[in-house]
Amino acid sequence: MKKIVLLPLDERPCNQDFPRRLFAHGDLTICQPSELGQYKKPADFNKLKAFLLEACRDADALIISLDMLIYGGLIPSRLHHERLDSLRQRLALLHDLRTENPDMLIYGFQCILRCPDYNSDEEEPDYYETAGQAIHALGVAVHRSRLGEKSIRQIARLRAEIGQEALNDYIQRRDLNRTLNLETLKYLEDHTLDALVIPRDDSQEFGYPAMDEELIRQEIYTLDMTDRVLIYPGADEVELTLLARIINQLHSRKPKVYVKYACDKSRELIPLYEGCSLETTIKYHIMSAGFQSTSSYEQADIVLVITAPSASMQEAAFQPASSAAYTVDRLLAELIEFIRNRLEEGKVVTIGDDAYANGGDLDFLHLLNKADLLMKIDGYAGWNTNANTLGTALAEACDSFYYGKTAQHQDFLLQRYLEDGGYCAKVRQTVSEAFKIRPAEHFIQSDREAVVCDRIKVSLQQFLTQALSSIATVSSINHVSLPWHRMFEINLEATHHATAGSADLSARTEAARTEAAHSEVAASAKG
Repeated sequence: MKKIVLLPLDERPCNQDFPRRLFAHGDLTICQPSELGQYKKPADFNKLKAFLLEACRDADALIISLDMLIYGGLIPSRLHHERLDSLRQRLALLHDLRTENPDMLIYGFQCILRCPDYNSDEEEPDYYETAGQAIHALGVAVHRSRLGEKSIRQIARLRAEIGQEALNDYIQRRDLNRTLNLETLKYLEDHTLDALVIPRDDSQEFGYPAMDEELIRQEIYTLDMTDRVLIYPGADEVELTLLARIINQLHSRKPKVYVKYACDKSRELIPLYEGCSLETTIKYHIMSAGFQSTSSYEQADIVLVITAPSASMQEAAFQPASSAAYTVDRLLAELIEFIRNRLEEGKVVTIGDDAYANGGDLDFLHLLNKADLLMKIDGYAGWNTNANTLGTALAEACDSFYYGKTAQHQDFLLQRYLEDGGYCAKVRQTVSEAFKIRPAEHFIQSDREAVVCDRIKVSLQQFLTQALSSIATVSSINHVSLPWHRMFEINLEATHHATAGSADLSARTEAARTEAAHSEVAASAKG
C-alpha cells in the first residue's frame, strides 16, 4: 500500500474530492487535511503545518499546493495583505518536510497570479468589481509597450480610470507573489522539491501574468532548470496530473499517448482563457503527467481524443455553434468510429472534450450515447478550461491503465458526464434562468439554496434520462450541493451500477490490453 499526502489548492470538489474519488483505491491511500479554508477565508497555517509534519512521516510522496501552504488557498492568494518575511517562513516548511522525510517524493505546484478580463470581485479584490477590465487592459498595454508599441496615452488613461490606491494594492501583491514564485525555484534547485509545476491560471498572450512568466522563465534559465520546471496553462487539474505522474513513477513506466484530433487545424487554436496553442498545451500536460507522446496510435498505450474546433472556441452555454470551425472542420462521425476501433484493439481511450469552454459538447455526447460508448471508454472530461479538461482526462486514463475500470472509476466517469455535460453545458443556465439568478449574483440566498439544489438534481435526472439514455437505467444521482453557495460549481455524487454486459465488455477489453502488452514485450525481446 502506497501513501500519498495531498495538500490541495482549495476546498472545492475539483481540488479536494476529485483526486480521492478517482485514485484512492486498491494499493493507493490519499491522505488530506480534514480542515481547509472556505472561499475567501484562508486556511489556518498552523493546522496545515501540524497535518503535514504528522502525515508525511510514513508517506511515499507529497503533492503540495504552495498557494495553499503560503497563502491559505487560491482565492486568498489574490486577496492577502501578508508580509514577505511571514510568507517566506511558511514556504520554509518545505525544508523541514525534506529533512524529516529524505526519501519521500515532493511534487509542488504554484500558480502565477491571474488577471482576468472582467469586472467582478467574486474572486478578486473589491475594486475589481469596477476596475477589473481596466486593470487587465493596463497589463496588456504595459506589456505591449515593452515590446515596442506606442501606448503612453492609453496607459495614462487606464491608470486614471483605475485609481492610484487600487493600482498600488494590485501591483504590490503581484510583485510579492512573483517574488515567492522566484524563491520557490531555489527549493527545486537544492532538491528540497523533486518536481515543480507553475500553472498559468486563466492566462493570455499579453498582460501582467505573461510578464511575470517571462521573469520566472529567465530565472529558470539562469538556474539551468529548464528541464525540471514546467509552466503551462492550468490550475484546478494539477493535483490529478501530479498524482498520475507519481503513479507512473511508482510503476517505473512512461505509457505512450497518441493524440487524435477531431480537426487537425485545431492544433494551432489558442483556447479561451489560455495563452498558447492547443498542441503545445497538450504536450505539456502529457509530459507533466509522466507520460510520453507518440505519433503512432499503433504504438500507443493511451489514446487522447480531442474535440476542439479549428478556430474561435466558444462558450458551452451558447452551443450549438453554427460556424464551419465546428460543423465542417470537425469530422465527429469519423471520430466515433476511431474510438470504437481503438477500444476493440484494447487501447485505453480518454476524451478531452474541449470543443467549448465551461462545458461539454452536447452534440458529441449525443453521438457517444447513440454509439453506446459512454461507459466503454476510459475517461471523459469537458469542464471549465481546456487545461482543466486535459488534466482530468489524462488522469482518468492513468487510473484505468493501471487499475482497470473499477466501480469507483466508473462512478467518476459518470459524474463527469453529468457535471461537465449536464450541469456545466446545460442545467446551470436553465436553472439560473428559472430562479432569475443573474450572472453578477455571487451567492444563492440561504433560504432558497435547498430548493435550487433540488431543481438541479431533477434537471440532471432529466438529462441522464434523455441525453445519456444508454446508461440511464443503471445510473443514479445521489447528492447535489453548492460548495461555494453559488451556481458556478456543484458537488455531485453519482453511482453507475455495472451490468453483466458491461462487465463482459470490460473483461474482453482487459484481455485485449493484456495481449497487446505481451506482444510489445515479445517485440522488444526480438529487437
